[in-house]
Amino acid sequence: MYSILLSAGWPIWPLLIISILGLAIALERCWYLRQIHIFPKNCLETAFTLTNQMLGSKGGSAVSDLQVAELAQLSPASPLLACTLKEKLSGSSAESALEELQATAQSTWLKLDRYLGALATIATIAPLLGLFGTVVGMIEIFGSQGAINGAAGSPQQLAHGISVALYNTAFGLLIAIPALAAWRGLRSMANQRQRECEEFTRQIFKKLYPTDNAK
Repeated sequence: MYSILLSAGWPIWPLLIISILGLAIALERCWYLRQIHIFPKNCLETAFTLTNQMLGSKGGSAVSDLQVAELAQLSPASPLLACTLKEKLSGSSAESALEELQATAQSTWLKLDRYLGALATIATIAPLLGLFGTVVGMIEIFGSQGAINGAAGSPQQLAHGISVALYNTAFGLLIAIPALAAWRGLRSMANQRQRECEEFTRQIFKKLYPTDNAK
């Protein structure tokens, strides 16, 4: 592998760097977007238990601010689940609670989408970097001393230029294809987690603000 990298010339190093970066992003997002991480075992149970306790008590007095704050710390999605509870506990109207919920949702979506744009960028620029390496290889071939003087040039120099061109093209595609596939898969996972967050939050909101169901 090391000999291949040497044969590919210096244009291969940017490709190697973005390949490591893309792999790190893909692994981190795969871990982060797991359902068990976004919705731990006790997260939903705690959220709906507090919701039922709040409905069963006058003014939500059975639920404390500390319990809601603890719920908000359980997972990346728990601040969204705790938002409606916090607004209801403070006596906010349905319209005010909905506005706060939308702001919290935007913050949660940013957490789910983090680094996905960088992964999409890697999938886009990898073939371009490979093409750049190809051009560098061709320049080495046609810009050799032999070509300048009208001679055939040395076979070693021609072989080196061709290897630079082909290796960089191959590496660019080898990085771009998995990166694009990873981005599509992770994008789908993020959308799925978002839909789940929206559904669970909607259920809590409907319970706490039943008169707003028609909106």
